[in-house]
Amino acid sequence: GSAGSGRRRAQQVLCLAAFLSVPPARPEPLRYSVAEEGESGSVVANVAEDAGLAPAQLSARRARLASEDGRQRFRLDRGTGRLVVAERLDREELCGQSGTCTLPLELLLADPLQFFRVEVAVEDINDHSPAFPEERVTLKILETSNPGSRFPLEGARDLDVGSNGVQAYSIAPENEYFSVSFGSRSNGDKYVELVLEKALDREEQAEVGFSLIAMDGGSPPRSGTTQIHIVVLDANDNAPIFTQDRYTGQVLENSPEGSVVLSVVATDQDAGPNGDITYEFSQVVGQSHSAFVIDPVSGEIRLTKPLDFEAAETHELSVRATDGEGLSAICKVLVEVVDVNDNAPELVVSSFSSPLPENVLPGTVVALFAVKDRDAGANGKISCALEDQLSFSLRPAYKNYYELVTVSVVLDREETARYILTVIAADAGSPPLTTTQTFTVDISDVNDNVPVFNQTSYTMYVHENNVPTVLVGAVSASDADVGPNAKVTYSLAPAQPAEQPPCSCISVNSENGHVFVLQPLDYERVRQIEVSVSASDAGSPPLSANVTVRLLVVDENDNALLVLYPAQDSSPASSELVPMSAEAGYLVTKVVAVDADSGQNSWLSYHLLRATDPGLFAVGAQSGEVRLRRPVTERDAVKQKLVVLVRDNGRPPLSATAALSTLLLKDFSDVRLPHSSLAAEDEGGSLTTYLIISLVFVSLLFLVSTAAFVTRKVCKRKELKGEHVLYGTGHLQSGLADAAAAGTLPHAYCYEISLTTGSGNSEFKFLKPIIPSLPPQHCAMETNAPSLRK
Repeated sequence: GSAGSGRRRAQQVLCLAAFLSVPPARPEPLRYSVAEEGESGSVVANVAEDAGLAPAQLSARRARLASEDGRQRFRLDRGTGRLVVAERLDREELCGQSGTCTLPLELLLADPLQFFRVEVAVEDINDHSPAFPEERVTLKILETSNPGSRFPLEGARDLDVGSNGVQAYSIAPENEYFSVSFGSRSNGDKYVELVLEKALDREEQAEVGFSLIAMDGGSPPRSGTTQIHIVVLDANDNAPIFTQDRYTGQVLENSPEGSVVLSVVATDQDAGPNGDITYEFSQVVGQSHSAFVIDPVSGEIRLTKPLDFEAAETHELSVRATDGEGLSAICKVLVEVVDVNDNAPELVVSSFSSPLPENVLPGTVVALFAVKDRDAGANGKISCALEDQLSFSLRPAYKNYYELVTVSVVLDREETARYILTVIAADAGSPPLTTTQTFTVDISDVNDNVPVFNQTSYTMYVHENNVPTVLVGAVSASDADVGPNAKVTYSLAPAQPAEQPPCSCISVNSENGHVFVLQPLDYERVRQIEVSVSASDAGSPPLSANVTVRLLVVDENDNALLVLYPAQDSSPASSELVPMSAEAGYLVTKVVAVDADSGQNSWLSYHLLRATDPGLFAVGAQSGEVRLRRPVTERDAVKQKLVVLVRDNGRPPLSATAALSTLLLKDFSDVRLPHSSLAAEDEGGSLTTYLIISLVFVSLLFLVSTAAFVTRKVCKRKELKGEHVLYGTGHLQSGLADAAAAGTLPHAYCYEISLTTGSGNSEFKFLKPIIPSLPPQHCAMETNAPSLRK
C-alpha cells in the first residue's frame, strides 16, 4: 500500500513538472495576411516555426486548426508546419464592405493541451469593376437652368475597398454643356453631380447624350459606365427640393411588416402639375428585393419584411422626388436597425478531451470553447458559469475563450465514473437569453485499487482419506477497478519464511479461486494446514493482496481400538483375585483401551459381552471398571471368566474385546498354589473335552479286554513279586488335580505305574485305566520295575 502510494506521488510530481514546462498561450496572436482569390494550397506562412514548435511535435501532439464558425478555410501541413489555404477566399463574401477582413484561428495541440491564436488578414484585390445602379439614366432639365446648376446622380458601387474602390468619374465624349463633379460631404457621404457648364436651348438642341464613366484605383484599373440621356424641357422654373439632404430613421429589428420607418418630404414652388411631386426609390445595386416600400404621394417609407440587425445594421436608400414636368431631386435615407435581444449566445467547442485518467493533475484543460452573441451592446455581452461541480471549473483564456479545467480535488473513477458538466452561457439582455452546453467527461481507470477478499481469512474442511484433487472450497476477491485492472488471478503465495518448502498438497485455480487438495491426508499425521493465497490484478504494475486459508482435516473412524489392560497377547492371561467376603461394588479390575482417532470417534464405551456368571459382575460403560454386582456366595464357581466389549462412537463404530479371569478365594494364602496348578486349571476346560472323548474310546476297548486281562493277571501274579504298585484314586496333586476338580473323572480308577528306583518326582511313563467304576483298592508297587506293566 505504501509502495503504491509512493509510486503514485512520483508520477504526479513528474506530470506536474511536465505540465509546468509547457509554455502558456501567447498573449499576442500570430498575424499573417493573404490575398483573396488565392489558389487552394497556397502557402500563408510557417506557423510552427513562428510558434517555436518543431514539425515533429505537430504530429506527435495531434496539432490541428479550429475556427469560430467551424469552416476549414485553412489547413496545417503537419510535415512542414506550414499554414496553407484550403479553399478559395472571397473577401467580399467574407467581410462585405468592411475596411478590414480578419479571420481568427486557433492552433491546438494535445498532450498537454496548448493553443496559439492565429489571425489571417484577407487582403483585397481589384477583382470587381464599378457598377452603376442603372445602365441608362434620363434627366429632364429646363432650358432656363442657369450655368452652374447641379443635378445629382446615383454614384457607381464597387465591391472592392480602399484604393480598389471608385476613385474618379469622367464624361465621354466630352461636351460643352456638362461636366461631372464628385467628392465626399462632411458627413462622409459620397456624391456625384452633373454640372451645367453652358445654358441649354431646347430649340437648338432638344436632347444631349453622353457616357458617365467610373474608374477605380486598382492596378490595372477597372471601370463602369452608364448612359446619360438629357431631355431639355421647356419653361419649368423650379425643381423639387427635399427638406433634408439626408434622412435618418431607426427601427427595431423585430418590427412587423408594414411598420412605418419615416417619411421624406420634398416641395416644389411651381403650381399646378409642375408642383405635383411623386416619390420613388432609386435602384440600388444588390438590393433588388428591398425590405422597404415608399408611398409615391406621401413619401412614407414602410417595411415589407422584418429586418435583421445581425444581417445588416444599417440600410442606405436613395429617394427621388419628381414633379409633373420631370424635374427631380434625390435625397439619402439612412435606416438604422436597432438591435433587440433575439439571439441566444453561441458556444463553439474547439477542443474536448474525454476520457480523462483518474490520476490527472489539477489544472488540466479538459475543453476549450468560445462564446459569441450576434447581438450588440449589452445584448451581446456574455457570461459563462459551470453548474454545481466541485471537481471542475471554468477559467477565462483570452477574449471570448474559456477553458474547462480540473480543480484540486482528485478524481476517483470508483466513486464517480462519469461527470456530466453543464456550461451555461447567458447574455446581459433584458430578459437574458441563455445557451447550455453539456460535456460528458468519462474517467478512465488507473490501477489504484488492491484486490479485496470477501473474508479476512478462510477456514475449509476436508475429511481424511480424501480422494486426490478434491474441491474443498473457494476464495473470492474483487477489485474496484475495471478492465484488465480488475481481472483477478489467484495463486499460492510463497511460503514464509522463504526457505520453508511450499505446500505441495494444496492447489488454487487461478481463474475462479477454487481450492483443491491434491493428495489424501491422514488426520493422525496432519490435523491442519495453513497457506497464503494471493490475488493479483492485471494492471501495470499489478497490485496484489494475500489471505490466509486454514484447512482443517476432519477425523474419520479409521483406527482400531487397542486394549492396553489386561494384555491380550498370546501368553496366558493373569487372573484377578477376589475375596469371598467382597461386597457389591467391589472393584475387581479396570479395562483400559485407547483409540488413535479423535472426537466422537475416540469416545469409548465398555460392555460385558460374556461371563461365567453374568449376574455377578458389572462393567462401567464410561470408565471400564469391572465391579461386583452382588456379594460372592459359596455357590459361585471359584474360576470366573469374563469378556468385555470395548466400542467407539464412530459411524460405523469399531470395537475390540478384552478377556479376563478371576479367582474367588476364601483366603489370600491360596495364592501360594504352584503356577502349574493354576495353569492346569486354566487349561482344564480344554482338556475336559479331549478326556471325555478318550474315556469313551477306552471304555469300548475295556469291555473287550476285561476277560482276557483278568485271566492273564491271575496266571502271572507270581511274576509280580518285588514290583511296586501304586494305586491312585484321582487325587494326584500335580497332574490330575484339575481333572478331578473339573469333574471329568467321576469314577475311581486304579493306575499301574512302574517307577524306577530312586526317582524323585516319579514321571509318568504310561497311563491306563484298570477297571472302570471300581472302588479303590490296594495294588502292589514295584519300585525297581524298569517299565510299566499291563
